[in-house]
Amino acid sequence: MDAAIAALVAASRRSAVGRRLQGDIETRLLQSIVDATVRLFDAEAASIALFEPDPDRLVFRVAAGEQGAGAIGLSVPPTQGIVGFVYSTGQSLALSDVANDPRFNRGAAEQTGYVPRSIAAAPLLDEQGSVGVLQVLDKRSSATFSLQDMELIGVFAAQATVAIAAAKVMRDTTRLVAASLADLNAESTAEDAEAVVSRVTAGLDTDDDSPFWRVVDQVARLRGLTDRELVLVADILAVVAADAERHRGRQRR
Repeated sequence: MDAAIAALVAASRRSAVGRRLQGDIETRLLQSIVDATVRLFDAEAASIALFEPDPDRLVFRVAAGEQGAGAIGLSVPPTQGIVGFVYSTGQSLALSDVANDPRFNRGAAEQTGYVPRSIAAAPLLDEQGSVGVLQVLDKRSSATFSLQDMELIGVFAAQATVAIAAAKVMRDTTRLVAASLADLNAESTAEDAEAVVSRVTAGLDTDDDSPFWRVVDQVARLRGLTDRELVLVADILAVVAADAERHRGRQRR
């Protein structure tokens, strides 16, 4: 059990470091996908809406393009509008005359400040079903979306689904390790595992002034450095690491 707890502490700390360094990694990954989608299609906007329960709704989490900003935060029922149709049926859809389609939710579009002429949308599908929808609005070069366009949008949707799954794994690290810990001992219950998890992970993210988290925060600030500056930082860290190794060697003797 001691080895399991040590592994749990290590896994939890790695997850905490990842959150500290990356922030909301799911949002950042999804944002990069809609940014790339807008550039590829030279579109007015692209957005990703994700399903959220209690109450059931589709929430536009990220958007890109000159007309995309107004969509962020918009919440719509999962069975209404183009986005609701694509989510609930799991089918991709391309429309060149949105205004005359009975599924179009003009009210929701007007809330964003932009009413599109054409829409292409693809579901984000995982093993359990649809988790959201990727939409692309109004290619500037064409009034319609071609079959090749829809295939590419499907690729972007698949990448978004992978990003969501990866982020979920990071968020669920404690739960997954707790389940594994319970399996190590036939007499352990889920409540026992949760108690162990709570005890060994308590405080990992709360002591912001500890030397460990001060180092993590400084590393997080290094993203904007030039290559020359990063080389300098790497050299400094190599000297510090070598000194630490020598110190541990003296302690062992």
